[in-house]
Amino acid sequence: MELIKIDGDYKEGGGQIIRTALALSALTQKPFEIDNVRKGRKEPGLKSQHLYCIKAAQELCSAEVEGAELGSDQIKFIPGRLKNKNKTLSIDIGTAGSITLFLQSVMLPCMLAEGKANISVKGGTDVKWSMPVDYFSEILLPQLRRYSDIDFKLNKRGYYPKGNGMIEIKISPKFNIERIKDKVEEAPKIELVEQGNLMQIKGISHCSASLESAKVAERQSQSAQYALKKMGIEEDVSVNIRTEICETLSDGSGITLWAIFSKDKDDIDSRNPIRIGSDSLGERGKKAEEVGKEAAERLLKEISHGAPVDEYLADNLIPFLGLFGGKIKVAKISDHTLTNIYVVEKFLDVKFEINEENKMISVKVLQGI
Repeated sequence: MELIKIDGDYKEGGGQIIRTALALSALTQKPFEIDNVRKGRKEPGLKSQHLYCIKAAQELCSAEVEGAELGSDQIKFIPGRLKNKNKTLSIDIGTAGSITLFLQSVMLPCMLAEGKANISVKGGTDVKWSMPVDYFSEILLPQLRRYSDIDFKLNKRGYYPKGNGMIEIKISPKFNIERIKDKVEEAPKIELVEQGNLMQIKGISHCSASLESAKVAERQSQSAQYALKKMGIEEDVSVNIRTEICETLSDGSGITLWAIFSKDKDDIDSRNPIRIGSDSLGERGKKAEEVGKEAAERLLKEISHGAPVDEYLADNLIPFLGLFGGKIKVAKISDHTLTNIYVVEKFLDVKFEINEENKMISVKVLQGI
């Protein structure tokens, strides 16, 4: 089979190119090669967390791999067949490497392969430059449950620099790769084009036990609630932000908020969820009140765009749009989203249409994988 060539320096030019390519290669059994891996970064080439992604994807499909070395600027991945029986992955990323970014490389093939999957990962749950674990579980996973039954459990949080957070995921696919090839029309499409009515706002404010006496989690929550009301959230919209104190190896805190919408004022459609998220991380010298306010302001900014898909959810949905079709209206068409479109079009027989004016993304051609 012809080797798919991918430019690792395209647009965003980061590790997302690697993770999406690994997921789609394992799923489609199409080999690829990436040059210029993270070329524009301060420390270019593969980093430790990318090697864990490669190793896990390799294990899923018995792939042959070249260039999987620290600092390598090129990788070649030749997949075998996806495991047909139950799959078990247990990964320790080490320190505070992002768990949610790692999952981008293995979730997709596990969701659409035959047999159940059990995944446990140890690393960072709430770290910079990646979606927090609460965003993953409360905004992304509700969308992905169209295609698989997914049971997610956060066992322990892990902050920078020591990490040591732990999660478990159990996946039971509703569709498998063989069925998708011939009957893609039977799988649900993602159709998110209207924001609808704001029903409620929820959130989780968390901190390490070392910050409990300073009431950091409570202050973040109170600040976020105050900011939301001050900036225009109506009285009839319930706001519920719970607090969580965690035993962790490193000091840390953060808050994730999500707004839940519905087209029907009397009913929230769990089959086609509309959720917009935001987050903010605490750091040394940054007041808890500032963290909460920042998350609230970000959420309201996302809501103000009038789109049912926030900037960060958009790029995570691109592979599923490519596989199953559909249309989404997004708050912003980011370089991350354009980068994922570039990679998806390399593996699938699809062409994305982007309406910059209306911030609409759809799939023009869909003939399966």
